[in-house]
Amino acid sequence: HDGQIVAMVVADSFEAAREAAHRFGVRYQRQAPSATFGSRGVVEQRTVDVLPERKDPVLGNADAALRKSAVVHDAEYATPTQHHNPMELFSTTATWTGDELTVYEPSQFVYGLRAGLAGQLGIAPEKIRVVNDFVGGAFGSKGAITQRTALVALAARQLGRPVKLVATRDQGFTISGHRHETRHRVRIGASRDGKFTGYHHDQWELNGRADPYINGGVENAAAMYAFPTVMSTGRMVRADRNPPIFMRSPAEVPVIFALESAVDELAVKLAMDPVELRRINDTDKNWVTGKPYSSRSLMACYDAASAAFGWKRRNPQPGSMRDGDWLIGWGCATATYPTLVSPAVARVRLLADGSARVEIAAHDVGTGAYTVVAQMAADALSIKPEQVSVAMGDTLLPPGPVSGGSMTTASACSAVKTACQQVLARLSLPAGATPAERTAAFEKLKLGAVEEIGNFVPQTSGSQSTAGLYKGSAEGSGGTNPGNAAKTMFAFGAEFVEVRVHARTREIRVPRIVGAFAAGRIMNPRTAHSQLMGGMIWGIGSALHEHTEIDKREARY
Repeated sequence: HDGQIVAMVVADSFEAAREAAHRFGVRYQRQAPSATFGSRGVVEQRTVDVLPERKDPVLGNADAALRKSAVVHDAEYATPTQHHNPMELFSTTATWTGDELTVYEPSQFVYGLRAGLAGQLGIAPEKIRVVNDFVGGAFGSKGAITQRTALVALAARQLGRPVKLVATRDQGFTISGHRHETRHRVRIGASRDGKFTGYHHDQWELNGRADPYINGGVENAAAMYAFPTVMSTGRMVRADRNPPIFMRSPAEVPVIFALESAVDELAVKLAMDPVELRRINDTDKNWVTGKPYSSRSLMACYDAASAAFGWKRRNPQPGSMRDGDWLIGWGCATATYPTLVSPAVARVRLLADGSARVEIAAHDVGTGAYTVVAQMAADALSIKPEQVSVAMGDTLLPPGPVSGGSMTTASACSAVKTACQQVLARLSLPAGATPAERTAAFEKLKLGAVEEIGNFVPQTSGSQSTAGLYKGSAEGSGGTNPGNAAKTMFAFGAEFVEVRVHARTREIRVPRIVGAFAAGRIMNPRTAHSQLMGGMIWGIGSALHEHTEIDKREARY
């Protein structure tokens, strides 16, 4: 595919390296590329044929139910290729000390990077240290190993000196992955009173020839409302493109967009308020699996957000709301994401003076993980946050979860709390112990510090999950439902948007968005508010500005 690394130049200055790379020539045997859906030469496969463990959601006979439905909405939707473009560029620095390698690279999973690199280089993972104090934005793009890391490490070993690579902004479009392009056909049937009768969702996702990444997501869409019959199919279309990768949030963005658009358009056919249509079809269980939700506050979110937005003032007639030459549209949509946690291990050291150090190889990708981990330790040990120092992002530390799936806080803080409880137990101190009680406990044991390792293993993780985490394996790091297998766990939200389109120039403006979210216990209101605001702002950019254009003649961005 275009942009695939075929060679790397190493020089003693940036200017020399750039000049040499520009002079490097490659001869290709040219063939017409398959760039996108409908291009000659693309290969279509069912998702379940590529990954048999992925199951398409099926419940009853959706097609028969649709044929009998009083009202049916049948439409096609598409989402474009989009790239993460984090502010921080993709970079790698490698240095060898004897047969031991140290890699400095922004990564969302340092233990996974270490394991993958060890396999590429044919050395033991213990011979590699990955350091990653902070990540300057990632959104999924730095969650998997790329080609560049091994090349930089090999060059450093061959030259016997450190080697550093910083990819350019344009190289960032192919050095990692992207949000894949998708196509959808959605059919929803309903009775005249708005009750859903059937749901059929076909999804096609564009992939590369090698290393296919299957996004899926139809299973989460099928669980959104009270669909009594469901048929969902996923298909992968292979083209001459670099493989896609997870992008915040991987499955939900394209799939829920298609579903929510269809629900809104069905509401128009039914002459119903789209909020009330969702309320009629709200559910306390996943109809496909039959599992109840552990909690479901979706309509509470709609009620709070609609009141703050002023939804009751909406005129549902299209084109009826305007301000001079500006046509005004009001809309709403559901936000959702599965509640996930991962095994994690933390080391906590408490000193007699009341200061503490927390060590865990989690990652701060700009979300404030250092802050909430320090808060958790301070709360558990009954000390001030400023008395806690936190070390993260280093494979010399106990392994933390991959920074993805919105599970770092829940996973890392659970391990930290466990370690803190073990520290207090060793000192025979209760939660909420006073400084005087703590000092007395240390004097009694004649110790200056107490250190404990805390292991957090979710109920639904296997007994070997912590061992897998040390190995950097997917089994050890993957997110899992934190409850028992009998419950379905999701976070929910509702968003209301005002969009203005100029009647003459067609300029689009989005003056306001209002959202309400049910995301469980909020560890830090400021960092949580930042994340929610960031997601809503990114939603505007994703819809209006972030379509990656491709030259179909060359399959090139």
